[in-house]
Amino acid sequence: MVADPHQVITVLPANETSWDDLRAVFGTRGDAARCQCQRYKIRDRDWASVPVEVRAERLREETDCGHPEADRTSGLVAYLDGEPVGWCAVEPRTAYPRLLHGRTPVPWVGRDEERADAGVWAVTCFVTRVGFRRRGVSRALARAAVDFARRRGARAVEGYPMITHPGREVTWGELHVGSRSIFADAGFAEVSRPTLRRVVMRVDFPPSR
Repeated sequence: MVADPHQVITVLPANETSWDDLRAVFGTRGDAARCQCQRYKIRDRDWASVPVEVRAERLREETDCGHPEADRTSGLVAYLDGEPVGWCAVEPRTAYPRLLHGRTPVPWVGRDEERADAGVWAVTCFVTRVGFRRRGVSRALARAAVDFARRRGARAVEGYPMITHPGREVTWGELHVGSRSIFADAGFAEVSRPTLRRVVMRVDFPPSR
């Protein structure tokens, strides 16, 4: 599907949007609906014991949807000409237990990083609503995530995207972490390549004066 250059994507902190809008993005079927963006919030050993309904309620509490006065939220929601179409999870890295202590420690391979550093934020997940893919939604969200983290006092923000190759099939479920090109377009620089298919990318913010 070819993107319409006249369509406008806007991005808002999730607490400034409605829970119904976020539910529309996640849908009722597929990986996003089952996960409810809890993959990195719940430890490996506990994942299977947490029902989808509980995951959804946790997401609602974390985003604080419908409360624009809230001083915290866990992500961003994208709108295409007023229609809710995308989600991006971005929080301090310490908000993701599975990211810090999971069995597959992608962020830490070959790096000397302080895992408990709350000044480093992480972009862990993208969801684009069915019917609105390939319209630049994830790219708009990645760019907005940089500004969001900076405004909230982050010292740096990083992501852990996949390396995609022309002609190689990649499912949308696998791409929940985003692609390398999405992060590169948002100004992220490559830090390391912990696996053949994954890369760590990061933006460091200059100290405020």
